Amino acid sequence: MTQTEKPSRETLDGWHDDPKNWKLSIFYFNRTDKRIFPPKRMQGMGWTVNFANPWSILATIGIVGFILLIIRYFR
Repeated sequence: MTQTEKPSRETLDGWHDDPKNWKLSIFYFNRTDKRIFPPKRMQGMGWTVNFANPWSILATIGIVGFILLIIRYFR
């Protein structure tokens, strides 16, 4: 798979199911997976953050910052 190729569904499922990509069984950390928000371990329960992707950390900081601004504004 080259850098520009999109991974197949089987590859994504393999990464997701591999216990080595889950730290403390709750934090998803896979440098090969470029998704910012992959699905959680329990199917249909939403998404988690890929902590190996720097953009996901920035997105999480932005979301938390936005929520804190909303709370501060309406308090």
